Amino acid sequence: MITGAQLFVKALKEENVDVLFAYPGGQIIDLLDELYNDDSISIILPRHEQGLAHAADGYARSSGKIGVCLVTSGPGATNLVTAIATANYDAVPLVCFTGQVPTSLIGKNAFQEANIVDMVKSITKYAVTVSKREELGEVIKKAFLIAQSGKPGAVLIDIPKDIQQQLGREEYPSCLQISENLPTLEEQGEQINKAIQSLQNAQRPLLLAGGGVRIANAENILSKFVEMTGIPVVSTIMGKGSIPSDSSLFYGNVGIHGSFGANTAIEKCDLLLSIGTRFNDRIAGNKENFAKHAKIIHIDIDPSTISKNIQADVSVLGDAKSILKVLTERAKPLKLSAWIKELDELKSAYPVKIINDKLNPQMIIEKLNMLFDDIIVATDVGQNQLWTTQFLQLNDRRKLLTSGGFGTMGFGLPAAIGAKVANPQIPVVAILGDGGFQMNVQELATAVINNLPIIICLLNNGWLGNVRQWQELYYGKRYQSTCLRRRVSCPTQCATMQECPVYVPNFQKLAESYEIKYKRVSNKEDIDSAFSFAMQQTEVPTLLEFMIEEEENVYPIILPGKDLSTVKFGKE
Repeated sequence: MITGAQLFVKALKEENVDVLFAYPGGQIIDLLDELYNDDSISIILPRHEQGLAHAADGYARSSGKIGVCLVTSGPGATNLVTAIATANYDAVPLVCFTGQVPTSLIGKNAFQEANIVDMVKSITKYAVTVSKREELGEVIKKAFLIAQSGKPGAVLIDIPKDIQQQLGREEYPSCLQISENLPTLEEQGEQINKAIQSLQNAQRPLLLAGGGVRIANAENILSKFVEMTGIPVVSTIMGKGSIPSDSSLFYGNVGIHGSFGANTAIEKCDLLLSIGTRFNDRIAGNKENFAKHAKIIHIDIDPSTISKNIQADVSVLGDAKSILKVLTERAKPLKLSAWIKELDELKSAYPVKIINDKLNPQMIIEKLNMLFDDIIVATDVGQNQLWTTQFLQLNDRRKLLTSGGFGTMGFGLPAAIGAKVANPQIPVVAILGDGGFQMNVQELATAVINNLPIIICLLNNGWLGNVRQWQELYYGKRYQSTCLRRRVSCPTQCATMQECPVYVPNFQKLAESYEIKYKRVSNKEDIDSAFSFAMQQTEVPTLLEFMIEEEENVYPIILPGKDLSTVKFGKE
């Protein structure tokens, strides 16, 4: 007989968990106590529960393993909510354990009691409070299986304190059957046949790669399929990297900040083969006009996604890697020279670039392309994210971690920390805006105490830049609540960017207080020396503060919810 806490630790070992992101509290002290004399599991102590779960998320995205975190009840649990949604929207396998008040106190407004299971049911694949000690092992096993099966996602197991302390069986299930209710390839045979026939009949086919390709680890087979058929490829932000960015058949990202050539390809194609994307509003825009001349083949593992936003003519349900293998075996080379020539001309005529010749994000990101063959880049959300997805070159040795579905500011820094924990030998760079950086800035301490030499590229324009850009372009420069220098002494209405108050905080002094290395970069000539300085640091993070133009915008941009006719390429 062993306690629930002992079974918890045994379960982690059986699931090959070697890193646990944990923050202590009264309702998990028994679990932590059981881990005290066990050095087989490394415990990372972040500075906030949201940062903790984002770090576990970054660990999972960058390693292919499950991210595991542990927090206490009440505010400890509720602080996870945003990070849980972030992981679940992007299909990241995340197992979250929360402590809970004893079962006798549940529902009685006990200190730090919260019904976290009901709160997260809509943003998890599985969430449950363990009600009996004898169920604990099976519940944990089920949670790990669900998190990584089918379309991966987040799960939460809420463990009351008395169940952690109770004695019970020591057995942990070695196997457990769960059902994802996915059809077999044989059952999808007719739909696959339709897809192949439609592809062979197309004159202007286009492949849209979504994040599902990367989740399925299907990059290599997708590249083989593309090489064999000659079909051109565009991607969503989450799908970028599905084939190497420098491939002659890759034409860029689609969507509101996608390249004009990629979006025009969507508009002109006569067949759109979509793999692993939800066709959300950032991609589809005006759904009435999206790929209006095309027959649409939609391949996805999630049945609820098929035809949810864009009606599919042919739907194939299943794992992207398995289906691509069948397509690669059966499809034939296509004669597409005229179509490829047209797309090449568009790509050449409308390159994605920043016109400003001063220090700008394109220069910074392209320097990363030059310096690193192997790299993991984590972004925050906003302009920093969009510039990164436009200019960062990706392949099988270069990974991008970003919050796509939920768009969570504060993700980038802790995600980079988690990635570095998982990949200590690979350079990890966090590209952040000055707004998002401050949302989880306390996690600098986590990087310092764990000797994680991540490089932080802080793109500082003094604004919440993405919203400010919309205010500039579509709201008459009415800059409400986006200036990060603004103080109560400022004019009520302000559209100027001159003589602003001093920025708070002083990032140099902030870096000094956290004992990390720092350089400010104001001129493009200093980019090289800044990265050289950062790459010399082997035990502490480096903060490179790049002072970019305040009114630097992300172009092209299509008015949200509209079609390509609303595209802007720059300031007019």
